[in-house]
Amino acid sequence: MPKVTAVRNVPVPGPTPAVFRDRAEAEAYVASVCFKHGPPRLLGVEFEWTVHHVEDPARPLDAKTLASALGKHAPPTLVPDSPQRPLPSGTPLTVEPGGQVEISTPPRESLTDLIKIVSADMDHLRDLLEPAGLRLGHRGADPFRPPRRMLRIPRYAAMEHAFAPLGPEGITMMCSTAGLQVCLDFGLARDLTKRWAAVHALGPVLNALFANSPGVNGRRTDWASARMRTLYATDPVRTRPAAVCADPAAAWAKRVLDTPVIAVRRPGPNWLPQRRFTFADWIAGAHDRPATADDLDYHLTLQFPPVRPRGYVEVRYLDTPPAGQWLPPVVLMAALFSTPETVDGVLAATETAANRWLAAARYGLDDPVLARAARDVVDVGCVALSNTDLSVGQTDAIAEELHRTLAEKTAGGRS
Repeated sequence: MPKVTAVRNVPVPGPTPAVFRDRAEAEAYVASVCFKHGPPRLLGVEFEWTVHHVEDPARPLDAKTLASALGKHAPPTLVPDSPQRPLPSGTPLTVEPGGQVEISTPPRESLTDLIKIVSADMDHLRDLLEPAGLRLGHRGADPFRPPRRMLRIPRYAAMEHAFAPLGPEGITMMCSTAGLQVCLDFGLARDLTKRWAAVHALGPVLNALFANSPGVNGRRTDWASARMRTLYATDPVRTRPAAVCADPAAAWAKRVLDTPVIAVRRPGPNWLPQRRFTFADWIAGAHDRPATADDLDYHLTLQFPPVRPRGYVEVRYLDTPPAGQWLPPVVLMAALFSTPETVDGVLAATETAANRWLAAARYGLDDPVLARAARDVVDVGCVALSNTDLSVGQTDAIAEELHRTLAEKTAGGRS
């Protein structure tokens, strides 16, 4: 489950990438690299946080202060000549366009090991920020500051240019939101379609259960997950959920080829396409050079659905949780995909709530359909906790926390 953790300003020199002869060849490539199957073994997590001044969380964050705090761990996108040393556990640290900090913990077979590493990573990151008077945010969206792009690199300039005509949500998504991403193996070929359907059906339910962004910059304060609302409205062709169907790999490949290209890497700061064209158009000759596998790999990084296939399943619909409350969503997700029988239980529990993405973002568990589904999902998950390698004491504590969260959210108490 490899992770792409840093975006360089220029392509890395190497052998000339393969040139696609036609659309069919490119679609086959996308399906093969994005949907890989095998025994489900690994679990990974990625955390994003907004970063704030302790004494005034509404004070703008500047690149110099953040770079100084991160020191040798700063990514090249923030400090071009940085060595980008990993955290002590081996986890790389990256920075998002608005200064959000992200850790992408290497995946593990053991949930117990993963939890230990994540805990150590978080402690180390807080220790880096504290002397500079900085702290991690506790929400999935910045409630204090307007979106402001900190990173001045061609990728993010191209994204901002592409999203701006559609409204303010694009720059808000880029600079003011933060999420918890859980990464799962696709599983065996015979189970892939079910697992793909289940992870999507869970999306509205778990987004509602763990919603933690009641507003962004004083806006959308009546939404349970303003972050999901922002993502949904950014650029529909690249941010709406992928197709759940009999052949998700083929459907995803077609969608990717039909999505407009918003960044063409070249020397210099301008990566804007000279005109509007899809990747399929590029293969057909719309650009002044042929489309390569390297170009398509980069185009794939500019797709932002709630569930993204990357050779593994990257679950992107969870808000960054409040401080100290990250274990329940991660452990629940691991449990829900621990056995084929549990996946069947997920599909049954979420049948009535599938596709209620906007209802989840708007109302959370105030939506009665989502509330019923959440209760059923938590019941399925708590039974499946015994499939993990956590101790009985740990699983009992997680089950108690899940039921507490469920009770609070169904009582209308959005935290």
